[in-house]
Amino acid sequence: MSETAIWLVRADALPLGQRLAEALGATLYQPWLTPDESPREQFRRAFHQHRRWVAVMASGIAVRYLDGLPASKYSDPAVVVLDEAARFAIPLLSGHEGGANALAYEVARLTGATPAVTTATEALKPLTLGIGCRRGKSADDIERAVNAALADRTLADVREVATIDIKADEEGLLAFCARHGLPLRVIAQSDVAARAWVGQSSDWVQQNVGVAGVCEPCALIASPRGRLIVPKTALDGVTVAVVEDRPTNYPHDATAS
Repeated sequence: MSETAIWLVRADALPLGQRLAEALGATLYQPWLTPDESPREQFRRAFHQHRRWVAVMASGIAVRYLDGLPASKYSDPAVVVLDEAARFAIPLLSGHEGGANALAYEVARLTGATPAVTTATEALKPLTLGIGCRRGKSADDIERAVNAALADRTLADVREVATIDIKADEEGLLAFCARHGLPLRVIAQSDVAARAWVGQSSDWVQQNVGVAGVCEPCALIASPRGRLIVPKTALDGVTVAVVEDRPTNYPHDATAS
């Protein structure tokens, strides 16, 4: 029995489910193949047989499926809800402790979805790193460039790393993120090209990647309300930009006592 499972509600989502199951080494559930038992009952029976779930369904359906099943964030399986159009990957259960946040980023890298992480542990980390690099750069190369860009800030302040989709399989970048437990958000090249906020464009990147820059636009897309506190810095073939979240200021409620 595999650690990860994919649950589909409709046969229309089968191509998406099959692609995810192959990439994640997951068990794929198609409840319509067992019409004599309700899908919800099938899910309840299978729930504790896997540690990670990707539920391809509306969040409302997922909430009803999970009713009565969760017991503790330290023992519940991780559950990520993914809509059938693969627009959003939402960690719904066991986000931090159970690994649903990490699974959401993994699903997002595979599908192009946006990971919608809501846990406070991650929200308290204000920095997003945008990273671009030449092919073959090591994790140590990337770490040196990141530390130089962060200056007096630390990796403990970093919520996530963002890069362009053609770097999604860059071994050094993946190793750097794994070393420090940082999720990697992959931004589609078309999105970077459409929102190319770069202080200084790069002819080399334009020629080889097809966009004017990587690290600044990726960081700003990943943190749309943030501000660029460290523009593109380059060290030995690695570029890094740092975006910091702006504090949320809620309007004062004059009626509150």
